[in-house]
Amino acid sequence: MKNNEHVLEDSIFNIGKVVSVDGRVVSIEVNKLKNTSHVLYKGDLLKNISVGGYVKIIKGFTKIIGKVKGEYISEDKKFSKKVYGNAKQKVHRILDVNLLGFFNGKQFERGIKELPLIDNECFLLKKEEFDQVHNFLRNSDDPIVIGRLAFEKGQAISLGVNSLFASHIGIFGNTGSGKSYTLAKMYRELFLKYKDNANFKKNAKFFFVDFNGEYAAADDVIIEKKYKNVYRLSTGREDGDKFPIQQELLYEPTFLALLTEATEKTQTPFLQRVVSNRYIADKLNSEEDFKTLLSDMIYSATSKDDRNLEKGVVVNLLEDLRSCLSGSQMNDLILDYKSKLQFHSAQGKYYYQPAGGGTKIFSDHETFKTSIVCDKVSATTFNVTALDVIDKIELRIILLYYDEIIKGYSNKDYLAPLIKRVKKKVNDLKKVVKISNEPNGGKNITILSLKDVNIHMRKILPMLLCKKLYDDKKEKNNDETYLNIIIDEAHNILSKNSERESEQWKDYRLETFEEIVKEGRKFGVFLTIASQRPSDISDTIISQLHNYFLHRLINNNDIMAVEKTISFLDKVSFDSLAILPTGTCILAGLIAQVPVVIDVSHMDKKYEPNNKTRPLTKYWQ
Repeated sequence: MKNNEHVLEDSIFNIGKVVSVDGRVVSIEVNKLKNTSHVLYKGDLLKNISVGGYVKIIKGFTKIIGKVKGEYISEDKKFSKKVYGNAKQKVHRILDVNLLGFFNGKQFERGIKELPLIDNECFLLKKEEFDQVHNFLRNSDDPIVIGRLAFEKGQAISLGVNSLFASHIGIFGNTGSGKSYTLAKMYRELFLKYKDNANFKKNAKFFFVDFNGEYAAADDVIIEKKYKNVYRLSTGREDGDKFPIQQELLYEPTFLALLTEATEKTQTPFLQRVVSNRYIADKLNSEEDFKTLLSDMIYSATSKDDRNLEKGVVVNLLEDLRSCLSGSQMNDLILDYKSKLQFHSAQGKYYYQPAGGGTKIFSDHETFKTSIVCDKVSATTFNVTALDVIDKIELRIILLYYDEIIKGYSNKDYLAPLIKRVKKKVNDLKKVVKISNEPNGGKNITILSLKDVNIHMRKILPMLLCKKLYDDKKEKNNDETYLNIIIDEAHNILSKNSERESEQWKDYRLETFEEIVKEGRKFGVFLTIASQRPSDISDTIISQLHNYFLHRLINNNDIMAVEKTISFLDKVSFDSLAILPTGTCILAGLIAQVPVVIDVSHMDKKYEPNNKTRPLTKYWQ
């Protein structure tokens, strides 16, 4: 009975035989009776072989699996009624098949163990074999369901948590193709599974960089508000959220150099001196110490016999200090020096001209330092102790700049542009960050919205924060902890063609993320990026990703970028990239034995990202 059933199955599922083998590409001649679109078997309507379908090739005891990439017909040139009953029988349907893998027992393995031979029999896959080919779970991994096969209705695709999230992930697709939805769905399924586990909260950290505010538009996007920190930053207004950073970050020369767009040769070394100069830093701890420092600088500037020193350096120093010492009463001192502190060109010396035309007091006079400098500075209020850490950084930059200019250690032409930028950059920084030793607030999911942040801060802030998170994780190197950095609209920060920045800082930015994607796995750091322009992202980053969710891509450069860097896709998958419907994507990579087209499952509306296309007619009628 079993033999009869086996013979029946063979007759139903047999589709033809191998007629040529050319490396991984095999040609199969299809039986004449298997050219219909479907096959009826035990009451089930099975999809017959076609482009994109799977073929099982039997070679002895080995079951080799291939995917049909194309088909054509071959016709005998000579027609003989002795061989063919009619003209239709001389036409042969030929399938071109790419070999994908083989069955090791009942488990499908990707890769080629051995090649088929001419005349090997070929079969359709049975349902259990089809399911096994699309079973992406390994070693009892925890499953999450992302979606269902697009061309096999009802076939769910389960992905292993370890296989997927312990990998670098790329999600690519044109705007409106559903890539942000896929990203949200993927992480929602993960968070639903583990959100209340104490070890998950303790050992896993997720940092979302949201350039367009899609995941911060409502409180419950992806996951309920109570499970996450959401920071809606803004450089255009004062009431935006401020992201907590540790004080040490401000004292890193690289941070200051990126913030102020410092040049590599002259301005960056100056900022390194700012950080390392403890003398000036210690003078900011009390107002009396600050007044002593300022008096010494003013006296040094006015008593120095240097005709190259700018004549208005004292007034410029005081005006720059006033701009960062809010609440200080410096106006009287500035006006006094502006009108009465003069430079005698013939003698090359400063002098003070009292009101009413009194006797001039030259800088080399014994009373000049005490009465003209120290007494006047002492009588002025400087609100130094009220400064926060960020303000003190700005103050230290200004003080060291003037100290070096007065002493002749630095060239004003090289450093003056930096000082002009410092005020605006520090003001922007103060709008988006605050100093805190507990940056996560006890929650392990953080969403950083940069929708209302200017272009400069949109580039440097996420880069610096991601670099800091990565460096901290690498330094601790705890095998039990996990960090996932998720960047939506990643071309904003991973672009290799940006013209808004110097080559130096573009290289540093790309090298930062290239290091994460190349070395992060060793330290439990993984990167998920979503972008509508894969062609604009570093080839190194794309090629180092492990798993891909590819939505509709129309631009030929983007399709070529994907084709050049992703080795997991077959020709059928590439050809379908431009015509995928919204919400449908191709899953490929290490997690998937074969590339599959899946429809991403729906989420409750309140958890969706704010990325819907506006219905114009709704508001126009």
